[in-house]
Order: sequence, then C-alpha cells, then structure tokens
Amino acid sequence: MKTNLSTKKVLGFVLGLSLLLGIGMAASSEAQGQYRDRNWQREQQREQNRRQREWEREQRRNQRQAQRDWRDQYNYGGSQQLRQTALNAGYNEGIKEGRKDRGNGERFEYRDEEDFRNANTDYSSRLGSRALYQQYFRQGFLNGYSDGYRGY
Repeated sequence: MKTNLSTKKVLGFVLGLSLLLGIGMAASSEAQGQYRDRNWQREQQREQNRRQREWEREQRRNQRQAQRDWRDQYNYGGSQQLRQTALNAGYNEGIKEGRKDRGNGERFEYRDEEDFRNANTDYSSRLGSRALYQQYFRQGFLNGYSDGYRGY
C-alpha cells in the first residue's frame, strides 16, 4: 500500500511537472509567434512606406515634366514680359467671353469672338512683336474661354 501511494505521488508529480512544462512551451511558442507577427508587421509597414515614397517621387517627376511641357507649349519666343502679358490678357478676355456664351446658351465657338480675332488687348509696342503677342494672346484666350464656358 505504501508503495502504491508513493508511486501515485511520483506519477502525480511527473504529471503535474509535464503539465507545467507543456503550458510553458505552448506560451513560449505563442510569444514567438507574436514576435514573428510584429516583425512581419514592421516589414509590411516598411514596404508600404517605401511604396509611398516611390509614388511621391514619381508624382514630383511627373509634375516637373508637365511644367517643362507647359513652358515648351507656350514658348514661341519673345520676352517673358510679352509672353506673360499676352497670356494673362488673353485668358482674362477668354474667360469673360466663355462665361457670357455659356450664360446665353450659345455653342462653344471662340473663333467668332472679336477679341480673339483682334488679339491686341493690353498690347504695347514696348513688348515687342505684335504678331508674337497675338499668338500668345490667342492661346491664353482659348484656355480662358474653355474654362469660362465650362463654368470654372
């Protein structure tokens, strides 16, 4: 009987010890899994940040290219003052005419406008060539007319 009782105690102790060790190992693997998850999350965040920086760089590159294209599109020659004066005057006149035509229910037609044909608003001989001024003015007028007609 004494042997049986001591055997039960030893077996109970071994069972309890194995139970504790099993719980400890399970908790340890759970912690390692969480650690791996944190590393995975960090890697995902780094990858997302890298993609975001790459996208922003691409946007800046595209914006610079669009600015270069815009400058080339409007560069027929002449001074900066001639170009800027003509484009601004043309745009301002065009937006007024575009809004007026839209308000009157007329069709989109900028070429029949007197200001577009004459293209001499704000022109001064100090600026340079009249023909060059008219070219810039008409480009600005077209852009302004489009914006005005569309309601901008």
